[in-house]
Amino acid sequence: MTDLPDPVAAAKQIVETYLHLSMIPDPEGAARHVAPGFRMIFTGGRRFASPADSAAFNVRRYNWVKKCFLRTDAAIDPETGEVRVYNTGYLYGEWPDGTPFETNRYIDVFTVRGGRITETQVWNDSAEILLDRHALSEAPL
Repeated sequence: MTDLPDPVAAAKQIVETYLHLSMIPDPEGAARHVAPGFRMIFTGGRRFASPADSAAFNVRRYNWVKKCFLRTDAAIDPETGEVRVYNTGYLYGEWPDGTPFETNRYIDVFTVRGGRITETQVWNDSAEILLDRHALSEAPL
């Protein structure tokens, strides 16, 4: 038996804490969980360097937005010791015109190394929903 912490469980806790702080939004609090050189890549390839960058982007896209977590899964890379954390669920909130939404699927993929998030990749249905709302989608949702 060992007293060493479980790196997978620790990484999942770091990610969930970061996400909760991001939803307040508290970008300064969230930033305490990221490593120097942190990278964030949003749907469409938008790149951000800090939680404050993504919070500023979200202010333009939503009146407000939160996440309903469905699952947080993780796996360790035995060669590097990095942990990949997958958090999935639904976004809910309000579009800039005041219309509420609640079934916007998302998945965020995090890389955690040394107790800090080094990268996150963010995918969600927001762009497709906005295209559909403006009659620009190729097929109905």
